[in-house]
Amino acid sequence: MRSKTKDLFEASASEYYKKNAPLADRVRPGRLKDFLGQDDVLGEGKLLRGAIDSDNLPSVIFWGPPGTGKTTLARIIAKRCDCNFVSFSAVTAGKKDVTEVIARAKDLIRRQSRRTILFVDEIHRFNKLQQDAFLHSVEDGTIILIGATTENPSFEINSALLSRCQVVVFKPLSVDALKSIALNALSAESGLLGFGLKIDDDALAFLSGIAYGDARAALNFLELAALKAKQEGKSAITVAIIEASTNKAHLLYDRAGEEHFNIISALHKSLRGSDADASLYWLARMLQSGEDPKYVARRMFRFACEDIGNADPQAMALASAAVDAVNFIGMPEAALALAQLAVYLAAAPKSNSVYTAYKRAAAEVNATGALPVPLHIRNAPTRLMGELGYGKGYKYPHDFDGAKVKQGYLPEEIAKKRFYEAKEIGFEREIKKRLEYYKKVK
Repeated sequence: MRSKTKDLFEASASEYYKKNAPLADRVRPGRLKDFLGQDDVLGEGKLLRGAIDSDNLPSVIFWGPPGTGKTTLARIIAKRCDCNFVSFSAVTAGKKDVTEVIARAKDLIRRQSRRTILFVDEIHRFNKLQQDAFLHSVEDGTIILIGATTENPSFEINSALLSRCQVVVFKPLSVDALKSIALNALSAESGLLGFGLKIDDDALAFLSGIAYGDARAALNFLELAALKAKQEGKSAITVAIIEASTNKAHLLYDRAGEEHFNIISALHKSLRGSDADASLYWLARMLQSGEDPKYVARRMFRFACEDIGNADPQAMALASAAVDAVNFIGMPEAALALAQLAVYLAAAPKSNSVYTAYKRAAAEVNATGALPVPLHIRNAPTRLMGELGYGKGYKYPHDFDGAKVKQGYLPEEIAKKRFYEAKEIGFEREIKKRLEYYKKVK
């Protein structure tokens, strides 16, 4: 039996957290009708909305930037569907925790016929083996899994688990949604009602803009501004108060959210468009926000191969050197190596001939399958293979003038196929001349 002392202690603790929790937790909506934003997910006729309304929820992966409502919606769903709700973070939990939750879920089904929603925040932090622990229980319905991730599930979630879940994409919240959330927080008894503050239109627009679609960030900024306004005896929150109370480092994009992908896309396209200034700007945006320089270096190395290729073979060498610099000296010194690379890549002649040639070759392989290697270019390490014709008729180029010889190397079925088409750009002009000469010889 629970003691009265324990009950009083827990009630006191609950009251303490209710008063001292961050604003975002205090005003977290508890009903679906109060959940703002994500109309593409919860609008009439949408798959998830229909599943919730019919009380037939599948296991799902919520994918989207921070502060877009993934955790809040999971809690609302559990309450609305009268499910036991278990939540933990993949950062601190392990396979043992999953096993224990599944055992309790089975017991709850047996004793009360009640379902369990297991909410796993940052599910991408579980390795593939840990994710396997969910498979059977998701498939047989022992648990309804709701996983939340800021990373692309295609790359971070076990394919077997992913095939058993619906992926629901959360978008950054609109400015209008953030404005409504902020106004609700100012007027909520559990929020900032006791402060008696107003917020002017310019400040509301500014607050919603700097949050970059993140409700948690918007509410954190609002709470800081409210505290400063109260300290200064102000009755309204203004742009100046928000600016004064907000750490500018928080205004940069979240490296795990959608803006991360937007900005790396902007860098890639600026390099492709040969705009060195824009390339440097987007590079700085990432590095100054704490982006992993190894990730940036890898993407720039890929760019050197995909968008420059043989038009300037030195680009890949310089990209490799920048990767080495990042690994060897780290930040902040490596920022200059990446900046040098960005300028070089932007200024380099552009050709995607190698990229498109490989795509054509890969498509041919997929279309025609495993065509046999022509006998004359097969290796013949054994006597039997020699007797079967392996290597027969092969002409060793170095035995011929200029190491050039008339000889085919593709399977007979595709002997006339051409995949690589060099352009009249940069060093690729020279490569084109050489390849055309070799074709004439053949």
